[in-house]
Amino acid sequence: MPAAAWTAAILGLGLAWLALRLYTDAGRRQAARAGYFDLVLPQMRAARRALAPTGFARVSGRIAGTETDLQAVPDTLTFRKLPALWLLVTQPGPLPVGQRIHMMARPRGIEPFSAFDQLPHQTLLPEGFPHDATLRSETALSPAEAALLSRHRAIFDDPRVKELVISPAGLRITWLADEAERGRYLIFREAEMGRAPLAPHSLAPLLQALARLRRDILAGAAPSEQARCA
Repeated sequence: MPAAAWTAAILGLGLAWLALRLYTDAGRRQAARAGYFDLVLPQMRAARRALAPTGFARVSGRIAGTETDLQAVPDTLTFRKLPALWLLVTQPGPLPVGQRIHMMARPRGIEPFSAFDQLPHQTLLPEGFPHDATLRSETALSPAEAALLSRHRAIFDDPRVKELVISPAGLRITWLADEAERGRYLIFREAEMGRAPLAPHSLAPLLQALARLRRDILAGAAPSEQARCA
C-alpha cells in the first residue's frame, strides 16, 4: 500500500477514535449533569425534577418540612479565575422581613446567579465580617436587620459560601460546589464540572444554617406574622 494510503488510513482511524471519544464523553457528561442531585433526592418529600438548559438537574421538594429548591449553575464568565459550578440552595416562602438583603463574598459584578448588583444601597460592613464581603439592600438596614446579620455572619466562615440572600420571599445560600480542573482548563480550555453528584454531607451544613436563620427571623416576628409564614 502506498505511503499516502497508509497515512490516510491512520488519519481516518484517528478521527474515528476521536469522534467515538467525544461521543462517549458527551454521554457521560449528560448523565452526570442530569443525576447531579441523585444522592440528596432521598431527603426530599414530594420531589420534583427538571432539567436546566445547561443539562444540570434542578430539584425541589420538602426537606425536614421546609420547601427547598436546589440548582447547579455553571459560571464560565470569568477573568483570571477558574470556571465554577455554584450550588443555589433556596428556601422559598414568606418571611417577616422588610426588604431584600444580599451579602456577597468577593463580588465581581458578573455573577450569573444573583441580582446583587441591582440593589441600590451598599452598607460598609463592620469588624467581624469577612473583609472581602459586600452587603447590598433595597434601603438602609434597620437596627434589627443589622443585628440579624451579625448573629449569622458565621455562615461565611465557610470560604466556599459565596452569597446569602434574605428577602420577604425566602432565603438562599450560594455555595461553590466545584471548579474546573486547573491543568486541563489552562491547556485545553476544558471546563467540565459536576462529574460527581452532590454529597449529602456537603448540603447538610447549608440547610442547618438556613434553618437557624429562619428560626431567628420568625422568633423576632409578631405572632400574627409567625402564623402567616408557618
